[in-house]
Formats: sequence, C-alpha cells, structure tokens
Amino acid sequence: MRNARITGTGSASPDRVVPNAYFNELLGEDVDTWLRENVQIFERRWLAEDESVADLCEKAACMAIERAGISAEDLDLIIIATDTPEYISPSTASVLQDRLGAKNAGSFDVNTACAGFVSAMDTAFKYIQADGQYQHILVIGAYAMSKYLNLHDKKTVTLFADGAGAVVLSATEEENVGQLASLQMTQGQYNEWMGIYAGGSNTPITADVVERGEHKLQFVKKFPKELNPTMWSSMAKEMAKKAGKEVKDVKMFFMTQININSIYEMLDILGLPHDRAIYIMHKNGYTGSAAIPMALNQAVEAGEIERGDLITLIGSGGGLAFAGSLVQY
Repeated sequence: MRNARITGTGSASPDRVVPNAYFNELLGEDVDTWLRENVQIFERRWLAEDESVADLCEKAACMAIERAGISAEDLDLIIIATDTPEYISPSTASVLQDRLGAKNAGSFDVNTACAGFVSAMDTAFKYIQADGQYQHILVIGAYAMSKYLNLHDKKTVTLFADGAGAVVLSATEEENVGQLASLQMTQGQYNEWMGIYAGGSNTPITADVVERGEHKLQFVKKFPKELNPTMWSSMAKEMAKKAGKEVKDVKMFFMTQININSIYEMLDILGLPHDRAIYIMHKNGYTGSAAIPMALNQAVEAGEIERGDLITLIGSGGGLAFAGSLVQY
C-alpha cells in the first residue's frame, strides 16, 4: 500500500531570548516563580519587530528539505499550519513557495490553531496515500504569537512565544512505515473561550477595537484542567487500537506544550513514565502549532527516536480542535 514516511525534519526559533525576569519587571510582580513551578517555562523566544512568521517558516523548511535529500523544486505541495499568518490573505504557504523557489509545488494554509501541525500532517499523509502525483510534501507548523500579545495581560504574555517546525513527507511503498492511524475531533462549544477575535469579517479592526485590545490574544474563560489529559489519553488509546497496537508500544509522545502537568497527567492515565514524552517548553515557551514539530526535530537530532520507532503526536488548540497521528518513524 502506498504510504509516506518522514524523510526530513527542521525547526527555527528567533534570536531574541525573553527570560521570565523580563515579566517580573514588566508586570511589577514575581511571575518567574509561578512559571517555573507550574508550567516549567524558564524563557522563550520572540521575533524582532522586522521579522515575521514567514522568516521562521523559511529557516525550518530549508533544514527539513536538506535533511530529506531533495531540492525545493522536488516539492509537490506545501502546507503551513498557523493561526498567526503572514497576511489574512494570501496564504503564508504561497509566500514560502515563492521564497523557496518551489516552482512545482501547490500550497495552502491550515488553521486548527495549536492542533494545526498534526491536522496538516494527517492531510499530507492522505494526499500521498491517495494520489500518485504527490511524492514529496512539506508540512510546517508556525507560530508568531508574540505579535498578538497584550504586554499587560499576565495570563497570555508570559506563556506564548514564536517558532516553526517542519517535516518533509516522501512517498514509499515500504511496509510498516508512515502513518498507521489518525484522529481529528472538535469540541466547538469552546470556540469563544480563547482566541484572537478581531481582524476577521466578524469584527474588522477599527480604532475602537484596538483601544479595547480585541485584536490581541485573549483567554476569555478558563478551560477545565482535566480536558486535555482526558482527550489526549482517549485519543492515544483509540489510535493504538485502530492500528492493532498498544499504547505501551509507543516509544515517544509529542504533545501540545502549554502545560507540562497536562502531559504528565495524560501519561499517568496511560500508565506510562513521564520520560515517554519530549518537553521543549522550558526554553521555548509555548509555541502553539510549532511546538510538536519542534519537539520532533529535537528528538531526531538527539537520537531519542530511531527508524522503526512508534511515535504519537497529539495537538489541541482553540476551537477546541484536537488532532492525533500514530506514526511508524
């Protein structure tokens, strides 16, 4: 059966490092202690004023393409998952296609917020599985949320950061490789609980909107803390069952990185040790749709996963959207 495998990974972070101490001074109180003890974020990276999300995409893409042993002209499709795009329109993927010189590639963006990378990767796997014209697809999760932060909102400004992660998927007819199972779910009743609620057709940006700060990221309501661990563990079990595997067979989990304790709780539910997941929030902060591919690239570079290993990727994001993928790396 035609499938795809991950042939290259890459990631990119801005140069500017923002330590927790920055927020102690900005907000006039000790937030460093809470961040260290509760979410284990010690620092994060933010784009400079003259940088944008496409800059991060380009760096991560070039790394993944080189490691896949192909050229940009070999790409058949580019999919970028982001809710912090270069523009409202056109797509960020079209900007990157031009920058890379990927003249043979189609392109589009996906927005399922922080679940976006896994949604996009699942889409790319299915393109290759279903259609022989697709040999190499570039998938990127990218995040430039520092551009949308209210610097005086303690709930958001201390957590969110910037980054990009990329993979190249290449067609193969090898058995027991590639995506074995996937799952996408939505709990749309939470769509008004967190997001950027201005700049679209519902609420165009006006002077009044800017004055009220509605064009910035907002936590409107606090999500039930058990929601992510419960959903993640259920999805991990369901995907393993669909593939004829057991969750204990999974070598490594790559999860949404906004709260380390949610990942711990998921692993506890599954009866697995906490070192069965990769954690990158310590020095990267929360990088949304980029977090999972950035963690994957880190694991590949460090030799923490090897060919043939079973890995699970699960993302969740505003909406609420959930996406999972069980992959034989």
